[in-house]
Amino acid sequence: MKHYWLMKSEPEEASVDDFLAAPAATLPWTGVRNYQARNFMRDQMRIDDGVLFYHSSCAEPGVVGIARVSSEPYPDPTQFDPKSPYFDEASKKESPRWVLVDVQVLDKTRTLGLPEMRSIPALADMLVLRKGNRLSITPVEARHWQLVTRLLRK
Repeated sequence: MKHYWLMKSEPEEASVDDFLAAPAATLPWTGVRNYQARNFMRDQMRIDDGVLFYHSSCAEPGVVGIARVSSEPYPDPTQFDPKSPYFDEASKKESPRWVLVDVQVLDKTRTLGLPEMRSIPALADMLVLRKGNRLSITPVEARHWQLVTRLLRK
């Protein structure tokens, strides 16, 4: 069964344009250090799952692209690099704590910002719009995926 996800990235760290400039518009989704988000990648994400690429911590947060999961989960190498801000000295190569998936951007879109998303009653229960939700990766229901992708193509 295909799943859908919203994945947040700060554009200064990894923007939709950075992904588009990479070979095959694909980069590893490094640096996730939240157990619930890690578990989504490790246990539920599959190749070809849909991804709403979301810019966060910026002037206009919102969905800025459509992407797909393009790899199975594998250990995030940044956890082993002492020079990385994502270094985790408790994580060992023989039992890595953190995983990632590769993500391929399929389409850069207009920005579907939070105010616009909040103005659409059919999206009211979308996880990213719930108060207090700060997860960098959240599941997206098929009905929300269909509506958001339709809005992005307008």
